[in-house]
Amino acid sequence: MSYLRNVTFVKKRYAMWWYAVGAVAARTGDEMSGPALLLAGLAVTGSASTASWLLAGITVSAAIGGPVFGVLLDRAARPGRLLAWALGLYAVGLAAVLAGLGRVPLVATILIAVCAGLLGPALSGGWTSQLPRVATGGRLPRANALDAMTFNLASLVGPALAGVLAGVWGAPAGVVAAAALICSALPSALALPAVPDPAGSRPAASITSDLLAGVRVILRSRGLSRATTTSTVSCAGQGMLIACVPLLGESLGSAGHGAILLSVTAASALAANAVLARRPRLLAPDTVIWCSTIVLAVALVLLATGRPALLIAAMVIAGIGEGPQLTALFAVRHREAPGRLRGQVFTTGASLKITGFALGAGVAGPLADRSLPGALLAAAGVQVLAALCFAWHSRARRRVRRAGAGDARRAAPPDAHGRVRT
Repeated sequence: MSYLRNVTFVKKRYAMWWYAVGAVAARTGDEMSGPALLLAGLAVTGSASTASWLLAGITVSAAIGGPVFGVLLDRAARPGRLLAWALGLYAVGLAAVLAGLGRVPLVATILIAVCAGLLGPALSGGWTSQLPRVATGGRLPRANALDAMTFNLASLVGPALAGVLAGVWGAPAGVVAAAALICSALPSALALPAVPDPAGSRPAASITSDLLAGVRVILRSRGLSRATTTSTVSCAGQGMLIACVPLLGESLGSAGHGAILLSVTAASALAANAVLARRPRLLAPDTVIWCSTIVLAVALVLLATGRPALLIAAMVIAGIGEGPQLTALFAVRHREAPGRLRGQVFTTGASLKITGFALGAGVAGPLADRSLPGALLAAAGVQVLAALCFAWHSRARRRVRRAGAGDARRAAPPDAHGRVRT
């Protein structure tokens, strides 16, 4: 009996770390996969456009795959098993894309990338949606900050590792390593706790009705819709920044220095989230979300000045905006999402952000070719637009509250003196 108690204690004590190990492995593999596919596509075909199509294919389909995977995750009695299947199939998709490069028609290779991309949200929102089952009660705010740090760490290590492996063993090595890292997260996924009362155990409903229920939750919850809209628009601005990074690197000597700038941003985001992990209730998450967009806008304006001395400082500021924004977004989702729809809320949110990022990067490319400062200022404008979206949602919420209060006053019966009670 004492042995069982000790096992239970160890499981509770180290559950979060076991979760974090799997999240870091899967997300580092995911962060590696994009740059690795770009390098492999360029090395095998010699075409930059082919390489960009591969990256677009593996990201754009997330908008469809995320919501559907979220419904299946919410219905599963053992969501860890479903997550493990998604990780395995994503890794297989990466290997299939690599095997097909230069050997099968390009259209078929891109189609494989699109199919693999359907499972992309499993590596981000799918993991995070399971966090309340690992860190319960008062542990959740700190665990939420630690979870966001796994994204920052992955974005710091993943692209750099892809570049190093490509330089030492050739471009395909990065794709192989990305698939291997994703597969190494399978034990952590399989160890995730079971769901006592999954959605699938309740009266049967169609996947379509469940999808609509998830969409309604996001639209009707003011906090959730505000955070989702703001973060998606902000992510489009971040995608525009990423598209400009190689040209920013050239201002420091070579396009390869852009990777250094991205590492600076990732390290800054990691440090900012480390502070939040120690004091998770320092700022309200809703406040962090809108403040982060202003911080990002300031960083982009500094980058647009074109002064090399300001580049590093601007990327540090960008990290201070990006890292806490992600932590705050997760906190709002955990707070607002019903337990039976949490998986769908997280994967749908991840899908929208990935799609926003892809659209922003696609728009910024032609802009940056014409004017790099113009593209960066446009990205700053997108961040300001994200802040305005937050303000608009907040104002709409206040209007609804005032209207509800007015209706309540009108419906209230008068007191003995003929006055309406409030």
